[in-house]
Amino acid sequence: QGTMAEEILVTGGAGYIGSHCVLELAEAGYVPVVIDNFHNAIRGADALPESLRRVQQIVHKPILFQELDITNKAALQELFSKHHFSAVMHFAGLKAVGESVQKPLEYYRVNLTGTIQLLETMKAHGVKNIVFSSSATVYGDPKYLPLDENHPVGGCTNPYGKSKYFIEEMIRDLCKAEKDWNAVLLRYFNPIGAHESGMIGEDPQGIPNNLMPYVAQVAVGRREFLSVFGNDYKTDDGTGVRDYIHVVDLAKGHIAALRKLKENCGCKIYNLGTGTGYSVLQMVQAMEKASGREIKYKITSRREGDVASCYANPALAERELGWKAAFGLDKMCKSIPLPNTPRVTGCPSPGPPLMALSPVTGEDLWRWQLQNPTGF
Repeated sequence: QGTMAEEILVTGGAGYIGSHCVLELAEAGYVPVVIDNFHNAIRGADALPESLRRVQQIVHKPILFQELDITNKAALQELFSKHHFSAVMHFAGLKAVGESVQKPLEYYRVNLTGTIQLLETMKAHGVKNIVFSSSATVYGDPKYLPLDENHPVGGCTNPYGKSKYFIEEMIRDLCKAEKDWNAVLLRYFNPIGAHESGMIGEDPQGIPNNLMPYVAQVAVGRREFLSVFGNDYKTDDGTGVRDYIHVVDLAKGHIAALRKLKENCGCKIYNLGTGTGYSVLQMVQAMEKASGREIKYKITSRREGDVASCYANPALAERELGWKAAFGLDKMCKSIPLPNTPRVTGCPSPGPPLMALSPVTGEDLWRWQLQNPTGF
């Protein structure tokens, strides 16, 4: 009785994955304090990012937010002196594979120096628990599949992946040097889908870099066709195979990681994936099924930095975190947001007409897209 709820700093918490994690944190009884620089978020009313304004509506609690760039050390210092954080969830960073090949220095500057400033500020204020948003890209070109946490890392095929790998190494070295630090590094596979309310989802600025938002935008007519990058990979249908995980499953994995930190776990690394790989064309079919619409595509040349197949062995997370992906492909796709169709007037809330979709990740993506055809 009377204990204060724990404050968790969430960097980049207005973005796609961050906002879903903020929602889960609030529902689990934590107090998320969010910082974001609006690089990949839309401004809503009351100086809040639109994603967080909607999270507030879903959880019926105010969300603490400050506009802040993690490369601004003075601002970070000030923030830490005002709060007592029990842990940090670190999502802030640049994240487009293709763009990182074009702008390597920008990726290293933001991702590496931003994280160093954050870790130094944490250290200065005695905050020694962190959950880091890493990526399966640290594995590089898979030597074997499914990928488990013992697979060699660092042979990354692009600067984005390298920046994630370098940050993992920094955190591992820090935990080795200072035994009172605890870190959980979460290697995400491919997050898709949206919250079942249809109120928050992935809203890429400009042309989407990820497959499923793009597919959803073709389905709603916002884009004419999907470019499929290469159909000559060594896979069943020649297109790239990935492990797609529902963003709500992913967010729940972060809550499990926070609990793990409480055990003074040192530095732990977990894959968050489903263990199943789907090809690009299989995903297109799943989305056609979820949306009831044809999705036109054209085969183009391979994209630099892409690997043929990549899917997880998620057994360690199940064993040590008690976490397992619960949502399947159908659910993921229906939760994919659709663009430029007339909005359902007078019914922006998830009412019966949309909820009639069967309860499975395509569903959630489609619901978000239908209700938010042009994003936030």
